[in-house]
Amino acid sequence: MKIGKVNKSIVVGLVILLSFGMGLGSAGTLNSLKVTEAPIIDGTPEAIWDQATAMTINVAGGANTGAHTITMKSVYTDDSVYFLASWNDPTESLRREPWVKQSNGTWKQLKDPDDKGGDNNKFYEDKFAQIWNINTPGFDNSGCFAVCHAGEAPKPYGNKYTANAGEMADIWHAKLVRTNPSGYLDDQYLDSTRYNMTTAVDAGRKSDPGLVPYYTNINSAMTAPNYTSADQPAPPYWIIDAEKLPFNDTYKANDEIAAIVARPPTGDRADIMGKAVYKDGKWMLEYGRKLDTGSQYDVQFSDLKKEYSFGTSVFDNAQVRHSYETGVSKLVFAAAPAATTTVVMTSVPAATKAPAFEVFFAVFALLVAVLVRRR
Repeated sequence: MKIGKVNKSIVVGLVILLSFGMGLGSAGTLNSLKVTEAPIIDGTPEAIWDQATAMTINVAGGANTGAHTITMKSVYTDDSVYFLASWNDPTESLRREPWVKQSNGTWKQLKDPDDKGGDNNKFYEDKFAQIWNINTPGFDNSGCFAVCHAGEAPKPYGNKYTANAGEMADIWHAKLVRTNPSGYLDDQYLDSTRYNMTTAVDAGRKSDPGLVPYYTNINSAMTAPNYTSADQPAPPYWIIDAEKLPFNDTYKANDEIAAIVARPPTGDRADIMGKAVYKDGKWMLEYGRKLDTGSQYDVQFSDLKKEYSFGTSVFDNAQVRHSYETGVSKLVFAAAPAATTTVVMTSVPAATKAPAFEVFFAVFALLVAVLVRRR
């Protein structure tokens, strides 16, 4: 009987322990480490990133690959915050609706035959996006689900908007054909605007003020490219605005010409620098911006003692059907290590970094030992 009592105590203790672990643990927390020197944003991580602690985000539900594992790190300086994100993707998708010369000499854009409108999943680009809460109460608990509204007609994948007037969220959007060549993420935002076929096709999703970082390469008759460049025919599947040339059709049948002209954004839309590199079945993206941009359309990391909620998604050659995380992630800013830290002192932070679960496990182990001795 005493053994049974001990076992029962263990079970009860384990339940309590797990309850504490689930309540105090925070698997969705990204710790940003204070550093003295900013990383170089080029998509190739340098040694500074080895100092940061990695966080894993699992996303699913998208087109093509469908599910991805994202690894994220963050560091910050006195005035800026930086991120390193990598995710698996078996294909580098950059062939975004290029122009293809036909055998009869005309030009035609490649289109997804299953696309019923804004739902291209065959000839598009890989993308990475995050939504950061600005002042939407439900976001802190449910993440992107607070602003995503699936299946709203006539869109097959729904709309994005906040619940109430005045509520906003910040969108960071890496478009790996349209913005990556010029070294930026597209800076956008969400408000409460509902879908309207004529006045609000994108519902609450809008772009920060400033020059659009890309435009479509199409002539006025909408029958062929308007520009080319020295590196065409494609790939690459973009033309740099500063290098574009008037289109002169000297190409042969089946040659492809990029349908996108990329350029640096300006104003609020140019807040987020970013660069992604594809290698060995994985994208690696470095990006960053000022802690406080001063823009009403951005989340401001002005209080380093706060938690900041965000959700992350991956688009695998998909216009809208992205993979998403089901919970909500948090960004917290960690203090820099003390410059006068000694060998003895370094053991203190190591202990305090132990998860709450381990602390309770140690206490629980002592409780079990006492109960067993009483047998």
